[in-house]
Amino acid sequence: MSEMNVKDGLSAMEVASYLRRHPEFLTEFPDIALALQMPREQGATTSLASYQLDVLRDKNREINRRLHELIEIAHENEQLMVRVHSLTVALMREHTLGGSVRRVVAGLTEDFHTDLVRLVLFRSASADLPAADWLILAPGGAKELPAFAEFVKRNEPLCGRLQEEKLDALFGAQASEVRSTVLMPIDSIGMLAIGSHDANRFHPGMGTVFLKLIGEAIAAAVERFPQD
Repeated sequence: MSEMNVKDGLSAMEVASYLRRHPEFLTEFPDIALALQMPREQGATTSLASYQLDVLRDKNREINRRLHELIEIAHENEQLMVRVHSLTVALMREHTLGGSVRRVVAGLTEDFHTDLVRLVLFRSASADLPAADWLILAPGGAKELPAFAEFVKRNEPLCGRLQEEKLDALFGAQASEVRSTVLMPIDSIGMLAIGSHDANRFHPGMGTVFLKLIGEAIAAAVERFPQD
């Protein structure tokens, strides 16, 4: 093994760096290993082997904890995928535009356990479309909703807390009940808003893959029924 270049003022970081590069150092100088004091609670000391075993046990517990978290996330994602698939199949079975939009709202409310849903469509009213609080029609397109101009331009899901003007435009009298929101573009045909009473349910750091899949399924379902 190469000699350690000892110099005055050698820092603890330099010593630690050297030992990491030469893990066999203590086998060549066992007297130093015996003299080392391992960190323990209340100042007690232990052998190096025992200390290393404790460290490995701690790491093993942390790995098991993270593995459990990953398994939980995988299970939740599997359930979400099944729900998205079920919603997509249900939309494929609808034969009218009215039936399709009702299915969207019912599926999101019942299967995804949402509190409030608003579907915005850039089209005119028709006899097939229901008159409901959850359906907002904007025949002139995005220009009728200036508060959402930047959102429509970005064409990406928005998660978290919305400004008051956006909440009022979407949820009206129920705007004060909404603590967090998902706002999702639906191709070029409209928007979908999901409001929650829980301030922590939707947040900026959450994943949007499933949201985009839902948006694509809704777009495909609605586009089957062109405007007259």
